[in-house]
Amino acid sequence: MDSQPPANGSSPSTIGELVPLYSSYLWNRVASLIPTSNSIFLGKFSNLYRQTFTKKRHISLPLPLPSDFPCSSTNITVDTSRIYLVLEEIMSDVLSNLHDIQKSLEFWQSRAEGSNARKAYFMVFERGPVAFVDESVKLVRKSLGEDSAMQHLCQSSSSHMFDRMRVLMELRSSLASFLAQLYVELDKRGEDLLKNPEKSLPSLLAVVDRLFSNLEGSFSHLHAARESDSSIDGSYSMPLVFDRLPEINEEGSQWTDCELTDAINLVHKNLEKLNSYLSVMVSKHRKPRRMTLYWVRYTCGAVGLSVLSIWLLRHSSLMGSSDIENWIHDAKQATVSFFSDHVEQPLLAIRDELLILSEKDTRVSWRLKKMLRNFCDQATAEKVSDNATDQEMLEVVMHRYEKNLCTLFTTSLVESLSGVQKLKLDIETAMLELEQILRANEINFAILAALPAFFLSLGMLALLRTWLKQDSKAQGRGRIARIHRRLLVVEIEKRIMHYQSYIEQGRDKDAETVFGLLIYSLERLYRVVETPAKQAASGILKQDLIELGRPQQQTSYKLTVTQRLVTVYDCLLPSLTRQ
Repeated sequence: MDSQPPANGSSPSTIGELVPLYSSYLWNRVASLIPTSNSIFLGKFSNLYRQTFTKKRHISLPLPLPSDFPCSSTNITVDTSRIYLVLEEIMSDVLSNLHDIQKSLEFWQSRAEGSNARKAYFMVFERGPVAFVDESVKLVRKSLGEDSAMQHLCQSSSSHMFDRMRVLMELRSSLASFLAQLYVELDKRGEDLLKNPEKSLPSLLAVVDRLFSNLEGSFSHLHAARESDSSIDGSYSMPLVFDRLPEINEEGSQWTDCELTDAINLVHKNLEKLNSYLSVMVSKHRKPRRMTLYWVRYTCGAVGLSVLSIWLLRHSSLMGSSDIENWIHDAKQATVSFFSDHVEQPLLAIRDELLILSEKDTRVSWRLKKMLRNFCDQATAEKVSDNATDQEMLEVVMHRYEKNLCTLFTTSLVESLSGVQKLKLDIETAMLELEQILRANEINFAILAALPAFFLSLGMLALLRTWLKQDSKAQGRGRIARIHRRLLVVEIEKRIMHYQSYIEQGRDKDAETVFGLLIYSLERLYRVVETPAKQAASGILKQDLIELGRPQQQTSYKLTVTQRLVTVYDCLLPSLTRQ
């Protein structure tokens, strides 16, 4: 059956979601009109269409096939390579849809765990201006009619969130089961595909067709359950119906090129139907877009920017005013003055105090000491010892001075003059010490003057460091990115333990879902460590992640590998323990 466009009440909320949906529908309609005999041309044109008009989230985690599968030129045929590309596209699209579902699910879970006030705030202020008006009107009406208006709003918020969480969790469970089944089948058939592709390809395509049929059944069950619930509008989407693989001789020795091309095109068509269906379903239950969540802030910002623009226009040269030019000139002068007062002059003052003045003081002190030594040599008629201190030489000078004065004046006058001279010497010594203190404080004043520029430079360096490290989520290079990567390892470890627990309890369906989510978590970690793990151990790290996804690998070995991940590899170590 050909894909159908969504009903009027089920169309996506934005034009960006309508374009791929209806383009896929139109392509399927055109494809149905082209005869099967032109299937080879159709397949080539279809591949060109997908490469040109679609954006694929390329898979990072390799398929569970032999390591030399896509590279062996002796055993790998052209048909096998085409099947390999189809499988990669299926895995990539399923993982991409799982990622979109998981992001929306995490958002609703975080909102559902909040307080009642937070839920009420979401219902009124974070769902757009239309919801703001509707909820405000309802809140006012219920407040006038009854006392439990806020309680009713909180209940409505909880119902709104849990309904979306329930649908997203069911979609995630179905996709995870599909991913796990496909991964296990590829792990089983890898060697056969490499050794005997003629017999393995038909059975593999039959398995893929069966998995699509099972996925259709799970989605139909979801749709029927929502249709039976009278409290939920279930008419927003059409049931998903995949095309079935026609009756082809799977036991034959080799498929014809026409049969293989038809089968590949059918898989592509089913994959496009799946993407279209999920785009509609997820768009109805996804988290609000950033513009919707923060529309109040953006509206206030737009109003403020408009007022600022009008104010600037009034002071611009367009209105005959020179205020803006004067402000720019004043700002330029203030910047130059700030640089001169807080950067240039303090640095020059510190340099002068530490270099020029210190050399001058040393030179003056050396000259005074030389003059004092020469006077002592002449006064004592003998050479003063080189080890003589300044105090000893000053005592010689004072003794000679008092002796000469005694020959001219009386003892009382000499003592008075000596006291005056000693007082003068003490004053000069105190002035010298005060000058040294002031010079030392000049350096402190220069440092204090340079502090504003220092703190400004420190802030700019911190911003530059944050920008260079791109410390966002798990793909950055800083501390926050390391925390996110380590949390991914914890998530992988939990899912390994849950998988083993479900296997022991005989809950195969739950175990299958958890295994699909484990593959999704491994793919996320594989992607984020690809850039920061540029080291010799990056290949070993990727191989460990591949081993964690092996279905037949022992759980004890997987847990050992997860412990090794966070203790050995540099990109997963905490910042404090990094060497």
